[in-house]
Amino acid sequence: MVIVAFLLAFVYQALKPMQDANVALDVKKQILYSLNIRNLDGAEAEAKYKEVVKKENEVDGQKVYECQIDGQTILVANLKGMGLWGGISGYVAIDKEGKVFGAYFNHESETAGLGAEIKDSQAWQEKFIGKKIFDENGNVILSVVKKVEDPESQVDCVTGATLTSNGVDAMLKDCLKNVKPTKAEEE
Repeated sequence: MVIVAFLLAFVYQALKPMQDANVALDVKKQILYSLNIRNLDGAEAEAKYKEVVKKENEVDGQKVYECQIDGQTILVANLKGMGLWGGISGYVAIDKEGKVFGAYFNHESETAGLGAEIKDSQAWQEKFIGKKIFDENGNVILSVVKKVEDPESQVDCVTGATLTSNGVDAMLKDCLKNVKPTKAEEE
């Protein structure tokens, strides 16, 4: 029994650097996805990340990445929240006008075919592009709703996944409230 425990500990330690590198690469890919840059292998993603991500800041304890895409400064905000069955996360790219440039969402354990659509459906993520994030007072108005009444700032929820969609909505409001396009440009 002691030998098995030792072997498991050894294998864990031997594989840890590779696991950490894979996690770091996955984070970089998710940031690139939010910038509408997809379908890159590992080496391509590493190179593209180095090319477009110019600076990493923290705004009120939240990571914000300053990026350059076609000469345009885009902020990418890291989001974390709760879905139906566990944590949800994502990245929202914000242009200088305070609109969504792109979005990517992820989950730990949402229901396949329902709540998991926040990650699995690129078409749903693309519904965020061009949506207004802030009102004239800087309040977050970007919303995920059951019935879209303001197409400038609202995205239709994932069908059959109301609680996960509510979690995405709450995550957007909570995580974007302190991230404004001008904040990163002033630093």
